[in-house]
Amino acid sequence: MCSSMAHAGDATAAALPLLPMPAQVQRAPGHFEVTAGTVISVSPGDAAAVRTAHDLADLLNRTRHLPLAVRVQSMAPAGAIRLRLDPQAAVEQAEGYTLDVDARGIRMSARSSTGLFYGAMTLWQLLTPDSTHGAVQVPALAIRDWPRFAWRGLMLDVARHYQSPATIKQLLDAMAEHKLNVFHWHLTDDQGWRIEIKRYPELTRIGAWRTPPGAGVGGDPKRYGGFYTQAQIRDIVAYAAARHITVVPELDMPGHAQAAVAAYPRLIGVTDQRPAVSVDWGVNPYLYDVDDASFGFIEHVLDEVMALFPSTYIHVGGDEAIKDQWKASPAVQAKMRTLGIKDEDGLQSWFIDRIGRYLAAHGRRLIGWDEILEGGLPASASVMSWRGTQGAIDAAKAGHDVVLAPAGSLYLDNLQSARADEPSGRLAVLPLSKVYAFEPVDASLDADQARHVLGLEGALWTEYVPSDWHVQHAIFPRIDALAERAWSPQASRDWQDFLARLPSQLRRYHAQGIAFADSAFAVEATLEGGSAAAPTTGEARVSLGNQAHDGAIRYTIDGSAPTIASPAYAAPFEVTLPATIRALAFAADGTPLAAARTRVLDRAALSTRSSSELHACPGGDLGLRVPLLPDRDRPDTPVYNVDLFHSCWIYPQARIDGVVAIHVDAARLARNYGLAHDQAKVVAYPASTAHGELEVRLDTCDGTVLARLPLPAGDAPGTRFDLQGALPPHAGNHDLCLRFTAPIQGPLYAIGSVQLLDHAIDARRRSGSSIEGGKNERHL
Repeated sequence: MCSSMAHAGDATAAALPLLPMPAQVQRAPGHFEVTAGTVISVSPGDAAAVRTAHDLADLLNRTRHLPLAVRVQSMAPAGAIRLRLDPQAAVEQAEGYTLDVDARGIRMSARSSTGLFYGAMTLWQLLTPDSTHGAVQVPALAIRDWPRFAWRGLMLDVARHYQSPATIKQLLDAMAEHKLNVFHWHLTDDQGWRIEIKRYPELTRIGAWRTPPGAGVGGDPKRYGGFYTQAQIRDIVAYAAARHITVVPELDMPGHAQAAVAAYPRLIGVTDQRPAVSVDWGVNPYLYDVDDASFGFIEHVLDEVMALFPSTYIHVGGDEAIKDQWKASPAVQAKMRTLGIKDEDGLQSWFIDRIGRYLAAHGRRLIGWDEILEGGLPASASVMSWRGTQGAIDAAKAGHDVVLAPAGSLYLDNLQSARADEPSGRLAVLPLSKVYAFEPVDASLDADQARHVLGLEGALWTEYVPSDWHVQHAIFPRIDALAERAWSPQASRDWQDFLARLPSQLRRYHAQGIAFADSAFAVEATLEGGSAAAPTTGEARVSLGNQAHDGAIRYTIDGSAPTIASPAYAAPFEVTLPATIRALAFAADGTPLAAARTRVLDRAALSTRSSSELHACPGGDLGLRVPLLPDRDRPDTPVYNVDLFHSCWIYPQARIDGVVAIHVDAARLARNYGLAHDQAKVVAYPASTAHGELEVRLDTCDGTVLARLPLPAGDAPGTRFDLQGALPPHAGNHDLCLRFTAPIQGPLYAIGSVQLLDHAIDARRRSGSSIEGGKNERHL
């Protein structure tokens, strides 16, 4: 072997199917073949190695159908895989390990059971480089590996949408395979209290359930929610610990407390009024009171929480606590005067400090979102920074430990692309590349300050991610980028190398039944000059590409399925209309990187814009993609891009020569958003009829009214309906402004698609003929 170690990004390591990439890799000629007859050998009395050996054998059998026997033996036979806990292992770090492969076998050692487990996860990846089953050749190499950061986290919000223990365990399995070690479990919020507290049973009898908008519509449940019993929590905590994962619970305070106040309004509420468990996403007004009874309640809850979770850290939230109730309460204001606190931000700081001192007295540490910096940071607190990175920078410079989870880089409820086939989520697109590019340690921190950066964490808020398949879609494969940034050395970051290693991981996801997103590799077809020009010329010039700029793209123009033998895309090409483009990106070994995507090019399709193709009106922001009902989430659920403040969209550069009518697929959605002080920003447009209309205006939203399409009576959310009306003749390309004038006290109206109709298309629509080519396809 070579005399020096190669860093992870070196060419010698590029072909290895490993994520995250180890700290050091040294390649050598040759290989070792693992077959069904290969033994995993461990020494007598080495309990950690025995556990790890069985974990490895079980995982390998499930994913590659390669059964390996585990043998306890003083000496490893030739051609074995030897696992050993060794206080003198070459890697000193507690989570580090060594892994050596040559023609004689495989040897792995570590100074701790955690390091041994992570070495086994690396070995499993080496043993599953492709989608075949059975024997596998492992290249000769030497790995010396350890993590960059101690906190390698993933947060799941179950307060908005309850996830089953089975789903939690599947996620913990995946975290372990990616060497993530902190599961941040967001258990309470305005919309649900998910943890059984025996002293306060109303928290789950009342606080764990809500009556959602549209309850009972389309078979949806009339009561929505769930909670985890203490027995289930102990089981999940133990399951995580066996995979070297610490579970950090989060109970939000002093804000995001509506579910708790709904259960015990007179004990902990500021107003004594009992609200319903909230169905509104966003910021709600209910706070914990600051009297002794409220703190007694919180401390009793924390006593039971600490008995369930052995983690050093307890997360207390601290975010988005609007202080209106405190400001309006004479009792709270009197308390502030007694304490000598000048404002409500200072009161929150005092509140958090009191909780922090209680936790410290019980051997625990408080961590909260960066709002706990407001009013002064309690000395004992650690900060999780979500509003960018400045909160972490400020806290680290002040000597506080920090974890980075900035919304723009690590919030996994952000969509992975702007494609029409993405499910609901926040429209601030967070592509795989941006997660991979994130650097947790800001350049302004000196070495001592940088030591306060514990690590980073991906956060999945679930307001718009209700189901287990959607959770997987949101997390995978961005978890790979997260894991590599958390584990691998900073100097080894290499986006192209990462992409080269990712196909092996995607095949593992297939084998494990994980519904990962293929957004980064999905091929997009764009037309030069836009969609408006093509119907006039009868031809289109098509460009193909994907978000990652990766893979060999193959395509067809007749609607047939593309294969590795289909034409290779090299440059934009001309097609004659009508045509149906189907395209697919392939990895270097010929396996597909994504599902094939289809774009139909005919007059009807080119005159139609989906919700995702409409633009925001001037001064607006289409910030959310939401489902038809907030708690409905099946793969076929319609989704709509909406602006909560302006019910207004732009159909850009519509070609209206010969257009005689407009058809709109519209929907009535739940207006379930807690906007707090931003409620006054919601714009109402003047209506001409009792229920309002959809206005179609030329060029600008103050332009000529081309049509007013009356809205049907009713206010039930989850309702879809068609609107159609004649348009006066005009020529050329124009922006069309479409806005709803319905009262803003009622439901939220949305647009699914807009189609401009000429005489031929209008006739076909009225006759009931299909004009939406390929409507069952996943469209480019």
